[in-house]
Amino acid sequence: MTKTIIFLLLSILSLHSFGQNEKDMSFKFSISPKMQESFGGTGKLMVYITLKNNRQPISLSANQDSTWVFGINIKDWKKDQILELDAGSKWTSTANWELNNIPFDKYFLQVMWDESKIENREEHPYRMFTKVFERTNESSPTIAAEFFEGRKMWILEEHELIQKFSIESKVLSKWWNKPININTAVLLPSGYADNPSKKYPVCFSIGGYGSRYTRVNQIVRDSTLNEWWISKDAPQIITVFLDGYGQFGDSYQINSENNGPYGSALIEELIPAIDKTYRTEGTSETRYTAGCSTGGWVSLALQLYYPDYFGGCFSYSADPVSFYKMQLINIYENTNAFYNNNSIERPSKRNTMGEPEFTIKKEVQTENVEGYIDSYITSRNQWGGWNAVYSPKDTNGLPKPIFDPITGEIDASVAEYWKKYDLLMYTQENWSELGPKIQGKIHIWMGDMDNFYLNNAMRDFSDYLQSTTSPKSDAEIIFSPTCGHCDNFSIRTYLEAIQKQMITKPKQY
Repeated sequence: MTKTIIFLLLSILSLHSFGQNEKDMSFKFSISPKMQESFGGTGKLMVYITLKNNRQPISLSANQDSTWVFGINIKDWKKDQILELDAGSKWTSTANWELNNIPFDKYFLQVMWDESKIENREEHPYRMFTKVFERTNESSPTIAAEFFEGRKMWILEEHELIQKFSIESKVLSKWWNKPININTAVLLPSGYADNPSKKYPVCFSIGGYGSRYTRVNQIVRDSTLNEWWISKDAPQIITVFLDGYGQFGDSYQINSENNGPYGSALIEELIPAIDKTYRTEGTSETRYTAGCSTGGWVSLALQLYYPDYFGGCFSYSADPVSFYKMQLINIYENTNAFYNNNSIERPSKRNTMGEPEFTIKKEVQTENVEGYIDSYITSRNQWGGWNAVYSPKDTNGLPKPIFDPITGEIDASVAEYWKKYDLLMYTQENWSELGPKIQGKIHIWMGDMDNFYLNNAMRDFSDYLQSTTSPKSDAEIIFSPTCGHCDNFSIRTYLEAIQKQMITKPKQY
């Protein structure tokens, strides 16, 4: 009898303790007066919850453990009205628990409002956020949260050698039926002003996924880098920092069915405008591409697709160059993107010791929350960006998904379309014509422990180039043992590599 009473008491206490987290959480959102002018009223509201207190929750990745995100689409919210939501609202999330049953004694919460469907960087001016709320079991179930601050516009730091250069693209504007500008930052060499008759080679720099042209600001913010660039020892090269802007994420600077003719805009409009405005050599032999990650893929793709326009590419840690090894997915032969043939979730990222950090499924779950139709195809992040570049347009006008956003089942018809952007396949099929045009122009670096498993596809690309004949490829491909993603990449690294090529391989006219 005594044991029964003790068991019942423990059960009641356990239920009471568990019930402390089962409060009917609700929110009352408002827009601060200073933010109302730029508030539009239709967008995505995202609640970030984390156990970490070292950074703002909205700056953490929900792909990682200990951070989760809940999202909901909102329409026609009036800027002077209170928006009330609760745990029963139509949230999508990365968590396996609900907002009225948060299973933690203490956590941190912050909310972001995102009106933009065409940007994915935190600094976008139409992203607003609340303060960080520290929460415990004793906290009020109602959270009154004001969106009081927004991210700053993209602004270039002032520097005598940095200029913003923009053009309105006719081909993109026609495609989208609205004005589309191409923005860049031009970094001039230290001797540009003192040598008014001198002409210079040009490097087109492409950043990692979604990077904007304002990444040139690191030249100003890093005193050591700045001192090097303004010195006489720095390479005398004009560097054009391309913009990672695109309607569905990064445009990848190439033509695609969903983003439009970004490749044509670069080749037919931007490059001629740069040559006309600045004292460039104006020849393909003195025009280069360079970048890491997304930029590594783009720099290589531009050299392959437009071999007559560039004199060399310097590609670091490139995105998958073969979709037979799209990270750990065989897009053409596997049936599911989330699980391998042993029903184990495929990792998307690892550390350089080989320990997985998060899976593709978790990554896509996060993008599903971020997407304005609750799918990664409109997330404007990595999988949404890849899908927009490589996939055909669906009947609803959006990119057709390469795999189901919930189950991960691969659509073989979409995979077939991806072959158009498979760089290994393109090189193999066009080698007799392409090979002679890219001799001496391919320079690739890859860490053999790339954090995103990108070395696998690059190994296949390297093996093929080594097997070529008529001509035998002279591509320089370096694999560095134990190195991770972009470990060997910097502005200084690729500009000095270009300078070295110019010295060892003089211009030919």
